[in-house]
Amino acid sequence: MLTAIMLGFGVGLRHAFDPDHVVAVSAIAVHHRNPWTVSWIGVSWGIGHSLMLLAAGFAVIALRVAIPETLLTSAEVGIGVILVVIGATNLLALSARFKPDEHSPPSRLGSVMARSGVVGLAHGLAGSGTVTLLALAAMPTTEMAMAYVASFAVGTIGGMVGFSLLLGAPAAAFRDRSLVRRFAIAGTGAISIALGIALIFEFALDRTNPLTG
Repeated sequence: MLTAIMLGFGVGLRHAFDPDHVVAVSAIAVHHRNPWTVSWIGVSWGIGHSLMLLAAGFAVIALRVAIPETLLTSAEVGIGVILVVIGATNLLALSARFKPDEHSPPSRLGSVMARSGVVGLAHGLAGSGTVTLLALAAMPTTEMAMAYVASFAVGTIGGMVGFSLLLGAPAAAFRDRSLVRRFAIAGTGAISIALGIALIFEFALDRTNPLTG
């Protein structure tokens, strides 16, 4: 049992730093210069991601439901679309009056967290998170499988919180340098679009390749 918990936590911690996760959270967080807000963006992303993964894990463990491969691959292209939208939003924001948030009111913070949580929720069935669902089948008991997926979720949240805290430091350091922040928004937007297109293109190739079906 302890092995399953430690393994799940370690894999979840590493999973938080998948490129698509880092890019998505960075592209959202770069608009905010309040480290507290940036940190909560990571927390809400991690919670959303974990809720989806826990739901899928429950279906696999308790209900013995086989997750269709088509659903997992569709989730990948869905993440690609989301990354393109996030990136385009960043680039379009540069054409408006640039005024990054310094002190987000509770209503604004709630909206930002909801957006980040939805993006995390969408990531739950994509990327290396699918390996977690496959690993559940290899667990000898239901208890070990549940412990693994729960500790994986905790590890993912912990990893994203740590990453968000790292983002919060530069956010505070450059709070009065709008030019630097404009470059940061443009850069994260461009990277998000590029990675999103790459994921969509990879999915299209997988569907059209006769060797992969």
